[in-house]
Amino acid sequence: MNNTLFVLALVAAPLMAQAKDTATSKFDVQGNVLIYDTEKSNDEIRDEDIDELQLLLRRHAGITELRLNSDGGSVYAGEEMAAIVIEHGLDTSVDGECISACVDLFLGGKRRRMTLKSKLGFHQRSWHSEAVQTYYRQWRKQRKWATPFEFGSWIYSDTQTEIFEHLEYMISRGVDAAFAIKTMQAEPSEEWYPTRLELIAAGVLREDAVTD
Repeated sequence: MNNTLFVLALVAAPLMAQAKDTATSKFDVQGNVLIYDTEKSNDEIRDEDIDELQLLLRRHAGITELRLNSDGGSVYAGEEMAAIVIEHGLDTSVDGECISACVDLFLGGKRRRMTLKSKLGFHQRSWHSEAVQTYYRQWRKQRKWATPFEFGSWIYSDTQTEIFEHLEYMISRGVDAAFAIKTMQAEPSEEWYPTRLELIAAGVLREDAVTD
C-alpha cells in the first residue's frame, strides 16, 4: 500500500465507524424532531439512554417533539426519560409501536399523537425470577432481610406502592382513571392494544396541551 492509500484508509476508518454508530443509534435528530427508535437497533429502553436523551436535548435546543418506536424495556429508564420530556415541555408521537415502558415515556408529552396504523400497547409490569434473585442477594444485608420470606413481604408492599404511583402518574397526565386501571389487566406476556377512538376518549392521545 502506498502512502496516499494508507492516509486515505486512516481517514476513512473512523468515518466508517462513525457512520455505523449513527446507523445503529436509537436516537436520530431530524429538524425539530428527536426520533427514539429502539427497534432499529433490535434493542430496548435502557438506563444509559437517560443521559443520552438529556445530552441531545442540550445540544439541540430547537427540538420540540420526541417520536417513539419501542417495545419497552427498563421501567426506571422510561420513568426518568418521561420526567425529562415533561421538563422540556416536549410533544410526543408514535410511529410504529409503543409498548410497556415506552407508554410512560409517551405520556410525558404535552400533546400526544400517533400515525395511522401505529399502536400503543399496555400490560402488567413484571420482574423476572433471575432479577429477583440477584436483587435479593445484592441488598439482603443492607435491608436486613433475614430470610427470603421477609424479602417477599417487602416485595408485596413495594409492588402496591409502585402500582399506585404508576396509576397516579397516568391520571396526572390527563388519562381517565377507569382507563388507567384497565391498562393493568393484560398479562406481562400479552399486550392490550386499545383502538384510536378509545385512546382519544381516555385522554391518552390529545391535541390540547397537558397543563402541569
